[in-house]
Amino acid sequence: MSHRLGLFTRHLSSLSLSTTAKSNVSLRAMSTVRALQIEQQGGPEVVQVVPVPAPTLSGSGKVVVRNEYAGVNMIDTYHFGGLYKLQMPIVIGQEAAGVVEAVDPDVTSLRVGDRVVQYGGGSYIEKQLLDAERVIKLPDSIDTRAAAACYLQGLTALTLLTESAPVKKGDWILVTAAAGGVGLLLCQMGKAFGANVIAVTSTEAKCQLAKAHGADHALLYNKENPEAYISAIRDITSGHGVDAILDGVGADTWEANFEIAARKGTIATFGNASGPVPAFAPLKLSPKNLKVCRPTLFNYVATREERERYSAQLFELVQSGKVKINIHDEYAFTTEGLRQAFADIKSRKTTGKLVVKI
Repeated sequence: MSHRLGLFTRHLSSLSLSTTAKSNVSLRAMSTVRALQIEQQGGPEVVQVVPVPAPTLSGSGKVVVRNEYAGVNMIDTYHFGGLYKLQMPIVIGQEAAGVVEAVDPDVTSLRVGDRVVQYGGGSYIEKQLLDAERVIKLPDSIDTRAAAACYLQGLTALTLLTESAPVKKGDWILVTAAAGGVGLLLCQMGKAFGANVIAVTSTEAKCQLAKAHGADHALLYNKENPEAYISAIRDITSGHGVDAILDGVGADTWEANFEIAARKGTIATFGNASGPVPAFAPLKLSPKNLKVCRPTLFNYVATREERERYSAQLFELVQSGKVKINIHDEYAFTTEGLRQAFADIKSRKTTGKLVVKI
């Protein structure tokens, strides 16, 4: 009996190896590209750069883009980590810039060789099949590295200041995580729009960086002593408070936001760097007639017209020099490189933008 069981086990093992070998041969035989495809959500171990079938045109409304750079965003860690539930397997990544390599016959807005930028999912891949209407052509003065570094976060900052909490000249605005990618852009854009900008960071070095990018004032936040932080903001604003709070930190700064907000002010919470904000009763807004919003960029740029309009505004700010692109580091498009990029962005020790060279 044990002899027959041993033969059966060896047969299954041989069959498994044979199937795996055939699968590997089949994958090598077809055209493939490298991609960050996750099979399940979890810790850093699920981050793997693997071969996947190369994209091909479908015949209508599509382009294939050879990605040169991808931008690293905190939302990537939510996607592989499980904060947002996704169907598996999936190629993650939210933005990339590159060169158009193939175009469907009915696409007239783009040509092979155009340098482009795009967002919307699946960007950690060497070649990407995209809806042509989601792809934006780059001006000559902005290269693909700079585009990947500023696009998603630039659109986020721009829509926060124009839609979530419309900022007027003379308004007081407060930016948390002000030395991060979105934070530095918010400081610069807020200044360009004529606002008084208060930056909140975790170190003195980050305070100086925020000031170099347009902040009028920079403060350290200590969650163990929020009273000192609240008092400092009241002093800076001469008791007025903050008209627009742009908060990418989340849980740690949440309660203090209600203390520092001005009457009829707006709290725009757009990130969870320290964890999601808690549920709260609407009556919490009544003492100052406050507004709270939790926006997502994609609902502000859902149409082609919106994407083109906001992209043009962003490119103009960059070309005019009103917005400088700060790239913290560049990573290799490997399993190890991406794991390091995600570890770095989660550490909250980075400044500016992280990019991956594809």
